Order: sequence, then C-alpha cells, then structure tokens
Amino acid sequence: MKPVQLITSQGARFARIMGVGAYRPHRIVDNDEACRFIDSSDEWIRARTGIVTRRWAGPGETLAVMAEDASAKAVAAAGITPKDVSCVIAATFTHLKQTPAVATQIAHRIGATRAAAFDLSAGCAGFVHGVVLASDAVRARGGHVLVVGVERMTDLLNLKDRSTAFIFGDGAGAVVIGPSSVPGIGPAVWGADGSQADAIEQTAAWNVLKDTPDHEFPWMRQEGQRVFRWAVYEMSKAAQKALDAAGITPSDLDVFLPHQANVRIIDAMAKRIGLPESVTVAKDIVTAGNTSGASIPLAMDALRASGQSQPGQSALLLGYGAGLSYAAVVANLP
Repeated sequence: MKPVQLITSQGARFARIMGVGAYRPHRIVDNDEACRFIDSSDEWIRARTGIVTRRWAGPGETLAVMAEDASAKAVAAAGITPKDVSCVIAATFTHLKQTPAVATQIAHRIGATRAAAFDLSAGCAGFVHGVVLASDAVRARGGHVLVVGVERMTDLLNLKDRSTAFIFGDGAGAVVIGPSSVPGIGPAVWGADGSQADAIEQTAAWNVLKDTPDHEFPWMRQEGQRVFRWAVYEMSKAAQKALDAAGITPSDLDVFLPHQANVRIIDAMAKRIGLPESVTVAKDIVTAGNTSGASIPLAMDALRASGQSQPGQSALLLGYGAGLSYAAVVANLP
C-alpha cells in the first residue's frame, strides 16, 4: 500500500531565549538552622559546598504559585502576552501528585489558555532538557514556549540525613523560547547513564505507603562523593562537546551557567573546561542552595539582575543530576 503523504508544520528558522523570570521563597534559612538535626556546622558546609543560605518554601508557596510568579515575569520580559504562549513545559520532580501535570495549572494561572502543557522529569537536568525541547518545538511549529524549572525540594528532604539536609532549597525560574532571525540556541549534547540510577534516588516508590502503612516516608537520597566525581569528570566532557557543537571555544564564551550543585564542582569543571577569568561563572548556590531543576534559570535571572551578564552574551547551560542524566547547550542570554 502506498503511504499517505502527510502535511507537516513549519516553524521558525532559529530560536532564542526571549525573557527570564524568577521566584524565591520568602524564608531564608542559614546553615545553623539547616543542620540542627545533624552533626555538621556552618564552617563545614561553607567549606564543602559553598552554601551560606537557602530558601525554603512556606505552605502557601506551592509549585504552581512559585511557577506562576516566575512565568509571569518571564512572559513580560519577553514582550509577549500569555495568550502568545503555545506550550508550557514544567521541569520538576517534586510535584508529588502523579496527575494532572502541574504545567496545566501553571498555564491556567498565567492565562495561557491556548497552550499545550506537560511536565518533564529529569531531576536537576530537567530545565536544560526543557530548553532543548522548546527550541526544537519553535523551529518545528513556531510560537512561544514557556519553560519553567520549579522545585519544592523540602517536600522530599529528610532533615536527619546528613547527605541532603543542608544542600537543597526551593524556588522557580522560567524562560520564554521564541522565534529568532539568527541562531540563538546551539545544538544539544545530552544523555544518561542508567547504570548509576541509584546514585540519586527516592528511597522507595510511593506504593510502599499503601502496601506498608508504617513504612518511612520515601525521602530523596544521594551518594554525594560518587555524584561529585561523575560531575567533575564526565560533565566537563559534555560541556566541551556543547561548545564544540556550537562552534565556539572556551575563550569565546561569556557566561557559564551550570547546575548549582556545589561550588567545588563548579570551580573544578570551570578549570577542566579551561574557562578564562573573563568568563562569568554563576554561583547562585551560595545564597539559594541546590534548587535542582530551578537552579539554572534562577542563576540566569540573578546574573541579569545584578548586571553580571548582558543581553546577547553567550552562555553555556549545563544541567545534570538524577538518572544520572545530563543536558548541555550554548545559548544567547535575553
């Protein structure tokens, strides 16, 4: 049988990041408070992670509430209206309700009444995965795609677990990806190593609470040193591949925007990539903690707000985390 010839859509030739927005919870938690149930100290946490404070969301600061605020700012910064948004991608793994996707609530709350909406779960790498998918969608279909990284890490945080208690924070960051007359987002370098899936994981599946009512809540856990080594060595390679794919060298780069996991990891990667001192390196983790899928857009917004980055500068976005999964791409900043 002769195959039916299908009509395909045609979008923009290129895509770019048009605007960014952020939401940071009101409550600021210092190291002394974060480690009150574990054997640690402010001095040790600063030396090992670089973290000084983090933000923990209150009861009213839900995923949808935080994402709505960040998204509205990103849409306004992009110079479009909510009705211009054709798709909403929410990068999160802390939406504890299996269905529906929190992206549908975000779209509704901001007034993106014509938008498709879905969640993307790739841990701390989720936001960059979302940027890649959004760029492809704009070039395939046109329109404007809102990508939101939003997490309430405290919902999965065991404050008695020394490997996670003081590391994580909450928040939301969003960008709008839209059409461009020149290349604004480079080729993606992404992948996953499922053989190390147990390096960062939930301690048990949700059904354990149904089958074993007295079972401990399924917290998030990680093997810090194992992830540290993998990130420094393997993610430096991924970063270089993304630079190569975009056709630029480390000295051509303006900004390095890695996942905000640990200042020591960030410094080690920058050194291995060979970034010159002229490159601005985001270290939002110092005051925000590790906000997982929200960390890169939060850091992007912080650099913009402080004047440490300028519109049109080139930035290397590098997300990595549970899976172990990763995604890297070079993009021009809004």
